[in-house]
Formats: sequence, structure tokens, C-alpha cells
Amino acid sequence: MPRIFTPKVVTANALLEGDAVWLTEADTWTRDISKAELLTDEAHADLRLLEAQARVDEIAGAYLADAKPGANGPEPTHFREEFRTRGPSNYAHGKQVELS
Repeated sequence: MPRIFTPKVVTANALLEGDAVWLTEADTWTRDISKAELLTDEAHADLRLLEAQARVDEIAGAYLADAKPGANGPEPTHFREEFRTRGPSNYAHGKQVELS
């Protein structure tokens, strides 16, 4: 029995800054997941991922991430993706505190 496809967004990291980015319907990258293209068809999602992976001069590590429709656009369904929406953590903690 084939598995049911769940909605996804294409995400990656901006090549120069390292920020999490999401692919929009206009084929641009955004740092706001709510502006990302929500992909509900598996074949279209696979195609969009291949197109994103070819843009090696803009991003690194493109992959499909589970998402759900929200009031203002796509929202992450996994805590890892939710962390990525907040950007990198620059607070010193744990071993970082001992080194400073």
C-alpha cells in the first residue's frame, strides 16, 4: 500500500549566510516559511526539489520538509523545522560559556 503524501516545502541553507531559506512559488528564496510554496502533489514536489538542488550557486542542502497550511501560509510540523524558522542561536551556553 503506497504511503499518503503529506504537504511539504522545499528548504535549504543560503550559501553565503547559512540562513534557512524556503522556495517560493515565484521561484525565489525567502527567509520566511509563511511565504514558501506549499507542495501538495508528490510529483510536483519532487520536481521542485530537483530544480532547487540545481541552484548550487545560491543554496546548499536542499530537501523537502513536512509542512501544513496555516492562517498566514505554510507552517512547520516538525520541531527541527520550527527551530530553523527562528534562525541561528548566537547565545553562548553549555561548553561555549566555558570557552569564553
